[in-house]
Amino acid sequence: MIAIIVATAISLSYTANAQVSINTDGSDPDPSSMLDVKSSIKGILIPRMTQTQIEAITSPANGLTVYNTNDCRLYVYRDNSSVWVEIADGTGTITPNDPFTCGETLVDARDGKNYTTIQIGNQCWMAENLNIGTYIPGSLTQTDNSIIEKYCYDDNTNNCNIYGGLYLWNEMMQYVTTDGTTGICPAGWHLPTDEEWKIMEMYLGMSQAQADAWMWRGTDEGGKLKETGTTHWDSPNTGATNSSGFTALPAGLNGGGGTFLHGGSHTFFWTTTLAGVGNFWCRELIYDGAQISRWQYSHYTGFSVRCLRY
Repeated sequence: MIAIIVATAISLSYTANAQVSINTDGSDPDPSSMLDVKSSIKGILIPRMTQTQIEAITSPANGLTVYNTNDCRLYVYRDNSSVWVEIADGTGTITPNDPFTCGETLVDARDGKNYTTIQIGNQCWMAENLNIGTYIPGSLTQTDNSIIEKYCYDDNTNNCNIYGGLYLWNEMMQYVTTDGTTGICPAGWHLPTDEEWKIMEMYLGMSQAQADAWMWRGTDEGGKLKETGTTHWDSPNTGATNSSGFTALPAGLNGGGGTFLHGGSHTFFWTTTLAGVGNFWCRELIYDGAQISRWQYSHYTGFSVRCLRY
């Protein structure tokens, strides 16, 4: 038995070939549809679940569709590969009653810290490294303990104020594996995927083939991301124009066991995308070059994090 509860202002109609129409104008369903829902004031809600709840669904049907509340995206089940596949986001968004405009200051409601933002093509990026969480010494391992933990270069907390925190991949992701998840980003923002970095790099001038390649790629795209001058970057800070407004700083990395490396000369940014067993794609900029390196590193390495607006 199927019970349907319909508001009095809505018309529910059937046809002889088992079509159903739910609408406000009393019209018949479109001939090509089994179910035709028409409204100028309402939308359709599909099941909304956490990733854990989605993964717990027993024998999902091919084409089953759900909304993932962890990363705010739609997924459809594909039984020929036994995976949930994201229904890709488009380039346009509708954010009702949201006063934020890219280029304005982002205020992280969790700790009150302010971040500049920058529009690069169709993407809105934070123009500063994320600096959320509780400092722990670089000799310790960030763990899944319901507290966001960060490293500060050379165990100097003032470096976090300048360069942002350094995060292990799992800590950044908040211990999920969903590409493009929110992770440690503020509400309304997410961690960038490898493909989203490529979109930005191609906007700055790379070809698709260059963006897809490994190691140092492109020509001057890295220079377009780096802060100019040598206040923070080691000399010569080759090719730095910061024409994108991204303002990358040489934050270095945490190599584990209390080891910090490359402060002043390199910076590394995580993506959420798996590159191989235990390794994930990242981006690297360097003081004596203007290209961008695309490489894979172990999730035990502490890198900088930039967030991207949904």
